[in-house]
Amino acid sequence: MIFTYTFASLFKISLNKNMNLKKMKRTLNILAVFLILTTLSGCGDDDTVTPPIAIDEPTTYVFSRDDVSTVSFTGQTTRIAMAEEIVAAMENSTLTANSLKAMFNHNEGDIDFSNAELNASGKNVRSKVAASNNFFAANTTRANEIKADFDTWISSQANDVFPNWGTGAVKGVAGGIQEAEGGFRYVNANGLAYNQVVAKSLIGGLIGDQILNNYLSATVLDAGSNRSNQEAGIAEDGENFSTMEHNWDEAYGYVYGTSQDEASPNATIGSDDSFLNKYIGSVDGDTDFSGIADDIFNAFKLGRAAIVAGDYIVRDAQAAILRQKIAEIIAIRAVYYLQQGKTGLEAAAPDMASVFHDLSKGFGFVYSLQFTQDPLTSAPFFTGSEVEGFINTIYPTASGANGFWEVTPANLQTVSEAIAAEFDFTVSEAGS
Repeated sequence: MIFTYTFASLFKISLNKNMNLKKMKRTLNILAVFLILTTLSGCGDDDTVTPPIAIDEPTTYVFSRDDVSTVSFTGQTTRIAMAEEIVAAMENSTLTANSLKAMFNHNEGDIDFSNAELNASGKNVRSKVAASNNFFAANTTRANEIKADFDTWISSQANDVFPNWGTGAVKGVAGGIQEAEGGFRYVNANGLAYNQVVAKSLIGGLIGDQILNNYLSATVLDAGSNRSNQEAGIAEDGENFSTMEHNWDEAYGYVYGTSQDEASPNATIGSDDSFLNKYIGSVDGDTDFSGIADDIFNAFKLGRAAIVAGDYIVRDAQAAILRQKIAEIIAIRAVYYLQQGKTGLEAAAPDMASVFHDLSKGFGFVYSLQFTQDPLTSAPFFTGSEVEGFINTIYPTASGANGFWEVTPANLQTVSEAIAAEFDFTVSEAGS
């Protein structure tokens, strides 16, 4: 009985000197799970050894068959572009609730976008929100509740905030509020900026859910005859890629689908779109988390190479890394924006427009936590009920409370600490 793989061959991720003890322990726990799986797969009943599979790992995300690329993720690029226009449209006070909702739930051929290709597309954003195989295929009630949250935020921007576009926001009254630096933020009667909530909640509800709980799921990757077709080199009808390859690429596309260089995207990470790509770049730019962008890209790249090689253990190990690292991105930014809001509230003369802006982003990232998946348990790091509790703490509206107008620094600290403890980083690390 021998190990057919080493830690290094399974995980392109280092235990570096900046990693605290909790982080190191969690990384080693994930490694241990896959090492056990590897050991079991390498030994039959007669203790014969399965030789390791050689994986030709490329330096870029370039894969081909017969000199023709097998990489395709046009659907993801389309939905990211649609989401960009939807969020931008939420600052156009001439639009109606129906027009904003039509963009969100686009029908092929309708003139909802400025881009003719988007109008011609049969895809839309709403249908892919809370639509993963792992979390929502058997829980359509919850999926519909989440979709309804987005519908409500989008409609409320038009119905409650747009009519007060020229009104000064005060407690209990929607409108605009000026930042110390001169710009305006537009919020509802409780200080919530719906455009920021939608943008940041899509990072979890659309992008994170589709990557972590759908396309990287073994249930999806190995569905039907996917494995046998992969091993036989059978492509999808009319395409040059197999279904398994395409599923992995679609996950990749939700991160890098708008990159200037889709094969080697980290040169511009953070500047290619307003969603997960942007915040991978932001977190990677923090010295406490530098290298996380490479960890994510390398896991995507090695996992795709493992599919080509027919090594599903290494593939699933990379999916585990992606679940951990992308969840960390969401959690780190949730804590970051809650802490920015807390610092603003504690100032001698709080700039409430800036505070509301930060807390609205924090609201969206907290909402996105329910779409993460712990690679050790396959459950979300925080359930929908736990997330609801967090939001009720940072955005109190019960008994007539006025949301962000009445949130306290202590409320924000409590939620920040709960998130940080689960993800094994400190509030100080994430909040600065």
